[in-house]
Amino acid sequence: MTTTLRPTGAEQRGADGTRSRAYAICVNGRPVGEVRLAAEQRGILPTGRVERLTVAAAHRGRGRATVAALAAEEVLRAWGCRRIETRVPAGSEAAVGLARALGYTETGQALVKRLDPAPAAGTAAPPAGARFRDLTGAEFADWRERDRAARIRRWTGHGLPGEAAAERADAWYARLLPDGPATPGAALRVLLAGTTPVGTLWADTGPRAADAGDGVTGDAGAGADTRVRAVRVAEQHRRRGYGRVLLAEAERLCRAAGGRSLELELPAGDTPALRLAGTLGYRAGWRDFAKPLL
Repeated sequence: MTTTLRPTGAEQRGADGTRSRAYAICVNGRPVGEVRLAAEQRGILPTGRVERLTVAAAHRGRGRATVAALAAEEVLRAWGCRRIETRVPAGSEAAVGLARALGYTETGQALVKRLDPAPAAGTAAPPAGARFRDLTGAEFADWRERDRAARIRRWTGHGLPGEAAAERADAWYARLLPDGPATPGAALRVLLAGTTPVGTLWADTGPRAADAGDGVTGDAGAGADTRVRAVRVAEQHRRRGYGRVLLAEAERLCRAAGGRSLELELPAGDTPALRLAGTLGYRAGWRDFAKPLL
């Protein structure tokens, strides 16, 4: 039997160079599933995304998804893309297995916590002498440079060329923090022990909280009321419980904004952060994968 992709609508193009199109997965001309593709063609490394790939239950286990995924790569190559990204639900072992079998590398993950209206008993509070304050405009440039450097290291560690990683980072801050600490819906907080800064928190409680992270989008990535973009504890102050306190502050911000769900973005393989999040009630949400299109 022959598996092919057939467009189900016109290609959509944006003034900013984006394009997208939906396809039916067909076996001998009969639809058995769906693929939705998108591409960002600006910049150094044009990147495509598999935003959705589903196969009807009756047709699973027959290689349909594999053929469709490979056909999607060919479409994105024809669009000029040199990298492909996708996001899959963390509980879908079949999708994770398919991504790995096709040569994708895991680049990140997100965990989600559903919040009760009131904080649970025993929720971490700042230790005696510790408190939160907003990041100041004067501190923003230094904080941004440290956060930018960490993201570039993370992305290059997962195969993104350095120049492309730097370009993505600059676009990231231009989109998410256009007005720095004054950006509506952005919370940039500093945790102090006495007068010493020991950690920082970046959370989104505005419309961007429903965006996907790190340039990857998809159905699995929508719906969190608050997104924790970054939690950092200064190295010399780690293993003292400050990570828990920072995440408790993220919960407080989420509740204050009327939210009931919190998403935490983590790099792939960050075992200590995963362990901490698990003890705080976070559950696996989705995983991000990418590979070069040669």
